[in-house]
Amino acid sequence: MNFRRMLCAAIVLTIVLSIMLPSTVFALEDKSSKLPDYKNDLLYERTFDEGLCFPWHTCEDSGGKCDFAVVDVPGEPGNKAFRLTVIDKGQNKWSVQMRHRGITLEQGHTYTVRFTIWSDKSCRVYAKIGQMGEPYTEYWNNNWNPFNLTPGQKLTVEQNFTMNYPTDDTCEFTFHLGGELAAGTPYYVYLDDVSLYDPRFVKPVEYVLPQPDVRVNQVGYLPFAKKYATVVSSSTSPLKWQLLNSANQVVLEGNTIPKGLDKDSQDYVHWIDFSNFKTEGKGYYFKLPTVNSDTNYSHPFDISADIYSKMKFDALAFFYHKRSGIPIEMPYAGGEQWTRPAGHIGIEPNKGDTNVPTWPQDDEYAGRPQKYYTKDVTGGWYDAGDHGKYVVNGGIAVWTLMNMYERAKIRGIANQGAYKDGGMNIPERNNGYPDILDEARWEIEFFKKMQVTEKEDPSIAGMVHHKIHDFRWTALGMLPHEDPQPRYLRPVSTAATLNFAATLAQSARLWKDYDPTFAADCLEKAEIAWQAALKHPDIYAEYTPGSGGPGGGPYNDDYVGDEFYWAACELYVTTGKDEYKNYLMNSPHYLEMPAKMGENGGANGEDNGLWGCFTWGTTQGLGTITLALVENGLPATDIQKARNNIAKAADRWLENIEEQGYRLPIKQAEDERGGYPWGSNSFILNQMIVMGYAYDFTGNSKYLDGMQDGMSYLLGRNGLDQSYVTGYGERPLQNPHDRFWTPQTSKKFPAPPPGIIAGGPNSRFEDPTITAAVKKDTPPQKCYIDHTDSWSTNEITVNWNAPFAWVTAYLDEIDLITPPGGVDPEEPEVIYGDCNGDGKVNSTDAVALKRYILRSGISINTDNADVNADGRVNSTDLAILKRYILKEIDVLPHK
Repeated sequence: MNFRRMLCAAIVLTIVLSIMLPSTVFALEDKSSKLPDYKNDLLYERTFDEGLCFPWHTCEDSGGKCDFAVVDVPGEPGNKAFRLTVIDKGQNKWSVQMRHRGITLEQGHTYTVRFTIWSDKSCRVYAKIGQMGEPYTEYWNNNWNPFNLTPGQKLTVEQNFTMNYPTDDTCEFTFHLGGELAAGTPYYVYLDDVSLYDPRFVKPVEYVLPQPDVRVNQVGYLPFAKKYATVVSSSTSPLKWQLLNSANQVVLEGNTIPKGLDKDSQDYVHWIDFSNFKTEGKGYYFKLPTVNSDTNYSHPFDISADIYSKMKFDALAFFYHKRSGIPIEMPYAGGEQWTRPAGHIGIEPNKGDTNVPTWPQDDEYAGRPQKYYTKDVTGGWYDAGDHGKYVVNGGIAVWTLMNMYERAKIRGIANQGAYKDGGMNIPERNNGYPDILDEARWEIEFFKKMQVTEKEDPSIAGMVHHKIHDFRWTALGMLPHEDPQPRYLRPVSTAATLNFAATLAQSARLWKDYDPTFAADCLEKAEIAWQAALKHPDIYAEYTPGSGGPGGGPYNDDYVGDEFYWAACELYVTTGKDEYKNYLMNSPHYLEMPAKMGENGGANGEDNGLWGCFTWGTTQGLGTITLALVENGLPATDIQKARNNIAKAADRWLENIEEQGYRLPIKQAEDERGGYPWGSNSFILNQMIVMGYAYDFTGNSKYLDGMQDGMSYLLGRNGLDQSYVTGYGERPLQNPHDRFWTPQTSKKFPAPPPGIIAGGPNSRFEDPTITAAVKKDTPPQKCYIDHTDSWSTNEITVNWNAPFAWVTAYLDEIDLITPPGGVDPEEPEVIYGDCNGDGKVNSTDAVALKRYILRSGISINTDNADVNADGRVNSTDLAILKRYILKEIDVLPHK
């Protein structure tokens, strides 16, 4: 209904959606005369008058399909309602749902249920309040009777019930509209004026963290690094800024650099460049003394050489937590709250993974026909927030961990940190093998079990199953050992087989000096897989419908030329065989490093037009890195070309950084969908891997600067003031999409451990929660919600935490390595006269220096600008620089 709404409290103390909603979302009080007092209502959206319905959203199951929107009620201008469109009724009454989660029912309390509902066709609706997961106990349901709806007639329901069961914090208010309840599709169902009232309940009041005007890396900056902050301001003139220490003393000041409108966030922004401040300390923060606002400051941050020292180990610990088939226990879990029994080892209620059959051929989602057989596929990593295990996602993740080790070994630092035995907190520590290889081996051993044998099916022997997962999706709030779903093997795919060949070949060369028997077995199986893929080059992983697949993500891929190239690279570097050398040199992807995927063809269809270098579906860049890094028999000119291509891709991303108000290396996608894609943060992380190699191969510190900018974006310098990492920053990730670390589902589940990164902004609205919570015209960089139900923005995965571990380790360990040319990252090369840092000395530098001297708010490289080397930058330097540009002086510095 159309009633005026108001904020429930002041800016920092407000009612928030405390259980299932993030603290950054304000709950707005409606003053409806038709409903009881808002503060005593368990529901947070009741009238839909603001145009959003969150936390109401939809659910599709067992063939159901629907859509939803908040619309003007026909014939009632100004009055809005939640409208659900039933497109396919599905098999069951719960195949189509609209629901509000995050409800706690207290034992002994009496509740009043009220709602108005109507439809444009005769149908039935089953309404219930009860558990949102197994065993789905129902506490109110109109005595098990559906409501009958007559076209065009509003039905208003008001009933009372008493909670006679123990208090339950896992409840939802749900309307089932599918299966036998449905009318002929498509049709509309409308909901309005909905309430769940308890006079003994009062909505909680909690602190809401304001977004400051100055956005920073909320963890901190390395002393030698480029250091930028972004200021949100519509001013077109420079603003004065001050940097203060933890004692509130001003230690540096200057003027911002106005940048104007940032397209991806739609914020008007300025930059603060404080790169020359290198004094280590904790609790630094910015103030804008001339800005009259309550948020004219930044969050605190540190400047320290150990910013990433703990973070890198936390990032790697994710993989132990995601292990299948082993108890997660102390002292390795990091806390008792994160321990759990082993999952999927054939103990009830589990139905796997000791004897998993191929997918039932009579199922509507069977896909490619398979012979019947069973396999023991215990072990491996759970891919993400669900309990599926996927070879292609695991492939790029395990490659990334092994590549971390291989680079460390080649660079001479494999005797420390995660690369040595005893360096990680895992059960295999002190077994004589490098710990990071032990962790990778847990996944590789699982991969081996996914390969088809001659006995199982000689027609596809050597091929590898794409994935193994539950028959149907399970609910949140379910530990792996509690999963009752039967589990099945999805069909083999060429992509999975080539992922297998690539990573087992990589594993073989890394393990040959530690466990020759294991290494030899890896190589034998990798070569068998290669031959099988050549025999079956076009068994593509198909898309399976049903919310992305029946019980697991689809990971469909209709192009595998990139996987063939990657596998050939790994096999060649490991074996030196001409067969693989000839194949990779004749590949259209030879030595390629994409800067924007699909520009030269050869990208998974979902990746076309996206800024980035590699994903689970676009993998040629992985092969090029291996050729550039590991000694092999290619011509030296070709290896140098691979390295040059790596640097060229990184150069294009550095250009993006300079265009972006929040200084990140991706821009909006250049495809028909545009915006930011699913897992946008992972694209940035993979770009940073390539930037790291560009620095390794060239010694140019601009690539390190690009990595610093990427990390600053992920750790808070962004349009949402959001650190996308658990346990780090003033506004860290708190509610990832996960079946165990889901305190929003129930207080009995723990908050996530530190060091896990979320997928991040996704402007394609690919789950009901983000669609319900965020308006479609929201700028791409702000299409995110820290909510456990938002799988398309807040999922966590092995192939996202792997590059996060790679990058944090790289930045933490960079001082241990001197790159080509002897460049020390803590002592950047001085190019006298290059005031604007573009690598050249010309008249634009003189202009920049003049503006700096006139205090025009411009930031320059003051080391380069001190062209007489007297330790000061002033008009004398400008006069000398002008003479140098006019060729009156031959050499700088000129004293």
